[in-house]
Amino acid sequence: MVNAGSSSLKLRLLGPDDEVEESADTEPGADLDDVLHGWPTPDAVGHRVVHGGTRFTDPVVIDADVRAELGHLTALAPLHQPKSLAGLDAVTALLPGVPAVACFDTAFHTSIPEAAATYAVPEEWRERYAIRRYGFHGLSHAWCSARVAELTGARRIVTAHLGAGASLAAVLDGRSVDTTMGFTPLEGLVMATRSGTVDPGLVLWLEEHEHLAPHEVAETLEKRSGLAALAGTADMREILGRDDEAARLALDVYVHRLAAGIAAMAAATGGLEALAFTGGVGEHEAEVRARTAERLAFLGVAVDPPRNEAGEGEISAAGAAVRTLVVPAREDLEIARGTRAVLGRRRATTASPR
Repeated sequence: MVNAGSSSLKLRLLGPDDEVEESADTEPGADLDDVLHGWPTPDAVGHRVVHGGTRFTDPVVIDADVRAELGHLTALAPLHQPKSLAGLDAVTALLPGVPAVACFDTAFHTSIPEAAATYAVPEEWRERYAIRRYGFHGLSHAWCSARVAELTGARRIVTAHLGAGASLAAVLDGRSVDTTMGFTPLEGLVMATRSGTVDPGLVLWLEEHEHLAPHEVAETLEKRSGLAALAGTADMREILGRDDEAARLALDVYVHRLAAGIAAMAAATGGLEALAFTGGVGEHEAEVRARTAERLAFLGVAVDPPRNEAGEGEISAAGAAVRTLVVPAREDLEIARGTRAVLGRRRATTASPR
């Protein structure tokens, strides 16, 4: 599995029972010939691709036509799509005869209803530019929500993927019905270096009155905002370890946006039965989980301090109306599931009598 994120490149070789046979975490642009040296040749390669646009709503075998279309979608996710495609091209060059499958972060959210997907902008824009809420981190949200449903039987679930990028998903009966990221991965929660949602009038004001170029505004909102702008560091661990005004403000803003977003997602599912934290911050920062739960007490969220400190698994307080869990991110397993499914259908179609 090839998972190229905004700040990391994760490679996993899974066996037939999803056991991890080989693993490497490196940086985008690393020499994969060195990284993969000595690894057995896989039967197939599944790639996390951030944006599938309106065309790709399920995993797809990559051919020249698909590769070209994915390149055309770069403008919709300029920070992420090039890294996904660079990983795809590099691995394909090393393994030219191995089938490659693209699994899309946007695909899980194609089920959200029109009321959640539609921006109140002119119809001409929506049709000409395919403007809608796409949502991202879908592979993580799909895996996490399915795992929560398996463990708890819950139907109304909110999943919180909190890493360098961060987003929420409202999941009802296994289907995404709302999410915080939108047309691009910039919308929504406060993130490590991304602002999350800001007033679009602010962007227009900066361009009109301060004469900032669009690329300068975009660069600032993507790479010099978020926690980095508030606390001088994008690392939540450092922020939690400090006791100064900037760090306190950064944490307060982060938790305020997070709790408000979870409440909004609970409205989308018509109630909240289970809340799950995943991703680097979601899995490892007990204080973030505790502060968020405290803000959501009115929904019935409460965590048990010792269980919360322990991390993985259920961390709900006894008698809490909402079950709260920490679920390790396993996008590799979701990619494997999608890869096997599409190649299985392909083999079945090829083998069927004409």
